[in-house]
Amino acid sequence: MDINPPQLLSLPGGRIELRDARTGHTRSVDLVPFQIGKTAVTRAEFAGVEAEGAGDLSPKAPVHGITWFEAIDWCNAASEAESLRPAYARSGRSVEWNVAANGYRLPTEAEWEYGCRAGSSGPSYGPLNEIAWTAKDGLSAPADVGLKKPNEFGAYDMLGNVWEWCWDYADPARYGDYRIFRGGGWADEAWNVRASVRRGSAPDAILEDVGFRVARGACSVPVVASAQGWSAASDRERAKVRGPIPFGWTPLKFD
Repeated sequence: MDINPPQLLSLPGGRIELRDARTGHTRSVDLVPFQIGKTAVTRAEFAGVEAEGAGDLSPKAPVHGITWFEAIDWCNAASEAESLRPAYARSGRSVEWNVAANGYRLPTEAEWEYGCRAGSSGPSYGPLNEIAWTAKDGLSAPADVGLKKPNEFGAYDMLGNVWEWCWDYADPARYGDYRIFRGGGWADEAWNVRASVRRGSAPDAILEDVGFRVARGACSVPVVASAQGWSAASDRERAKVRGPIPFGWTPLKFD
């Protein structure tokens, strides 16, 4: 696989507060330094070639309509192409993260929000018309990356343009293996394009306005299945349903 590696920003460690709207639970996460993509992965980077745009789709636009599994597989392929240790071991629908690996990976939800906020505390890191492509721009497809203002970390389009997959489960007790995506898309209204908004879908779902941004950084040691606000033990605890299962819920079953 030919790879045009994405540009990465080195972020300092810090603390971020996350909130789960369903449970009302708020938690603070301490992050060690890590790297995150300056932009979402583009069509050219995803394909590995500087190809001509197809129709009105530019190679500099973020790749979109990508499943969570496709994003995971691309991260591993990109890692192998650069002689990095792949972050993920995949067997069918089961994916394990080696938190000691130095290869490309999806950011955790805590890393994503920390990278998006860049020290800001409001719903966005600047006026939306200056930093994000939203429904007000009247686009029918995502714009090329990096055309609006970046945040204080130097990251572009963390709000608007395309939603971005993260590593974390959305709500394993209610939605099974659904994974989180964040940030809002080009056709979303302002109330959806906020640093705190979280959405989720099945890892094999093809959603037209969802792409991904990579992260890098070994965050823990191999024997510890936790890092950067995520832990396997927490996933298992959140997947427990005590009492009758509410109608429509699909709890995740861990081995």
